[in-house]
Amino acid sequence: MENGSSNPLSEHICKSCGKEFRGLYCNVCGEKVIEPKDRSFRVFLSKVLIATTIVDNKFVKSLLLTIRQPGFLSREYVDGRRVNYMRPLQMFFILNLAYFLFPVLQMFNSSLYTQLYVLPHRQIAKEVVSKKVGAEGLSIQGFEMMYNDKTNGFAKLLLVLFVVLASLPLSLIFRKKDRYFTDHLALSVELTSFNLAINAIGLSVVLVIMNKIFKWSNVTWGNYLNELTLTIVFVLTNLYFIFIAANSFYNQRGKRRIFKALLGVVGLFLALEAYRFLLFFITVWSL
Repeated sequence: MENGSSNPLSEHICKSCGKEFRGLYCNVCGEKVIEPKDRSFRVFLSKVLIATTIVDNKFVKSLLLTIRQPGFLSREYVDGRRVNYMRPLQMFFILNLAYFLFPVLQMFNSSLYTQLYVLPHRQIAKEVVSKKVGAEGLSIQGFEMMYNDKTNGFAKLLLVLFVVLASLPLSLIFRKKDRYFTDHLALSVELTSFNLAINAIGLSVVLVIMNKIFKWSNVTWGNYLNELTLTIVFVLTNLYFIFIAANSFYNQRGKRRIFKALLGVVGLFLALEAYRFLLFFITVWSL
C-alpha cells in the first residue's frame, strides 16, 4: 500500500486492484494495508505457527462449538455470519489431515473380514472376492493383507464421499423451504468433522491413555474394541449431534425433534454402510 499509517481515515491505493479507499482494508478486493508492525519478527513467528499447526483461535473456537453446540457453526455459515469462525470445510480438511497422517481409529473403514462376514452386502462381497482371488491366483490370506493395507489409505482419501452421502438423508428428513441442498451439505461437513474429532482422534487418545493405565492390571482394551462397540459409539455420538443440530440448525422442537433425530441416525448409519460398500469395490478394483 502507499501509506504505512495505521490511521483508519488515511487514504490508500490498493496494490492488488488499484482502487482508492480509506482504512486498513480495501473495500473492493479486501487487501490489507501492510503496516510496519506487520513486518515484525513476532508477527512472522505467529503466522508460521498458525500455518504449520492447528493452534489457531478460529479453529479451536469452531471445534469447541461443533462439540458443545452441534449445528451452530453451520447455521452461522449458511446465514452469512462467517468472519468469527473457521469455515466448516476448512475445519474438515485440517481434521482429515490429522486422520490421514496419524494412527487413529478407523471409524469409517472396515477390514476385509468385516466386509465378508458382518456388513449387509457380505454375500456380494464374498462373490467378488472369490472371483478376484481365483482370477489372480492369490491365497485368501495374501489377498486379505493386500486389501486391508490398501483400504486404509482409500478410506482416508475418500472421506469427502461420506460427506456427500450423509447429506442425502439429512436433506430428506429435515426438508425445509428455506434450506438448500448446500445447507445440508454444510451440516454434513460439520458432522463429519465432529466424528473425526470425537470418534477417530479423540477416542484414540483416550484409549491410549487408558491402555497405559490399565496395563498394570493386564486389561486388554483390544478385546472390547470391535465393530460392534465402534458402531454403538457411532450411533450414540451421532444421535447427540443430530438431536442438538435439529434445534440449532433446523429449528426443530418437541417430539418431532426426537423422531427426526432418530431417523437422522438411521440415515447416517445407512450412509456409512453405503460408503463402506463403495469403498470395498474401489479397493478391490485397485488391487
